[in-house]
Amino acid sequence: MLSFWEQESFLQYDYIVIGSGIVGLSTALALRARQPNARVLVVERGVLPAGASTRNAGFACIGSLTELLNDLQTMPAAEVAALVAFRREGLRLLRARLGDDRIGYEEAGSYELIATAALPALNRLEEINTLLYPVLGAAAFTLYNPAIKDFGFSEKNVAALVRNNFEGGLHTGRMMRSLLDLALQQGIAIQTGCNVTALHSLTQGVRVEIQASGLPPVPLQAKAVAVCTNAFTKTLFPDLDLQPGRGQVLITAPVPGLPFKGIFHLEEGYFYFREIAGRILLGGGRNLDFAGEATTDFALNTVIQEALEDKLHTVILPGRKVAIDSRWTGIMAFGASKQPILEEKAPHIFLGVRMGGMGVAIGSAVGERLAEMMVPESEATAYTF
Repeated sequence: MLSFWEQESFLQYDYIVIGSGIVGLSTALALRARQPNARVLVVERGVLPAGASTRNAGFACIGSLTELLNDLQTMPAAEVAALVAFRREGLRLLRARLGDDRIGYEEAGSYELIATAALPALNRLEEINTLLYPVLGAAAFTLYNPAIKDFGFSEKNVAALVRNNFEGGLHTGRMMRSLLDLALQQGIAIQTGCNVTALHSLTQGVRVEIQASGLPPVPLQAKAVAVCTNAFTKTLFPDLDLQPGRGQVLITAPVPGLPFKGIFHLEEGYFYFREIAGRILLGGGRNLDFAGEATTDFALNTVIQEALEDKLHTVILPGRKVAIDSRWTGIMAFGASKQPILEEKAPHIFLGVRMGGMGVAIGSAVGERLAEMMVPESEATAYTF
């Protein structure tokens, strides 16, 4: 039972954004920029964003050589180039909005480790560079083999090293903290512990049914709603072409004399690692158990965690012992297409989901486009942060 005061002051909004991850907060900020006086509410079911926004590796990436070659098997070349351009634009927006210092952004080098079986990919390096030149304005990839030994990688397991000239790394925690701080500074309301159980399109907007733990349901109303819950969106829209994909991650204790910095990819991007504060953060392996990792359960997969440790001890730091400090998982979303779902699913209900494991790169751009769909140019008010 709601009080008179609650009904008068807490149930009506101009825009409600469901999900407080990268896409949700970016959408809320873009809505605020287009309509500075609008009442914007972000609701989140967890205490922290549930998914991958606070649980990723902090890669500001556009795609590795072998990953893009794999994309060309199922996508037209123009679509692959457009997707890289979208990732670049998303990263540009993120860095412009928050600033490199606030997100710990740095370009200490990005590389892909090429195994012997993948060496034919090098024959198409210039083809990819030519495809992406109009997007990037320079060669995307260069061969960097001397660094294999300098970085201490296994020369038995690493036959070549390819440098990506347009990638960087960032501090995921600082990025999300900065997005939250900016949203609060802009007067955007954020409520955690709010599980959205249903959405109902109305003539003049949307009714959002919220269920908080141990409390009666609360009906909120808004002119329009943005659903930015990525892998968890099928609880509201079961028909979507969207499948969760769990990512397994571990981080080591500090490694004395660690011989490399930067971010690294292996095996079409299915494995990845980086240096962070003298430690190695290593994740991936979803390709070892696609069926088992198509879940929203945050449990660890023992087989994949063991595979990560094997990569650590045989490829990255061969012959060296290093302690594992902690392990975790994040939940991503994939589909038949690598393009995100950006659509008006029902009257006044908009989706910005299915990031394809590239939420850091494209999240800001998805939020911008979603806000443009929700607030047409004719309704926008000129405003800059």
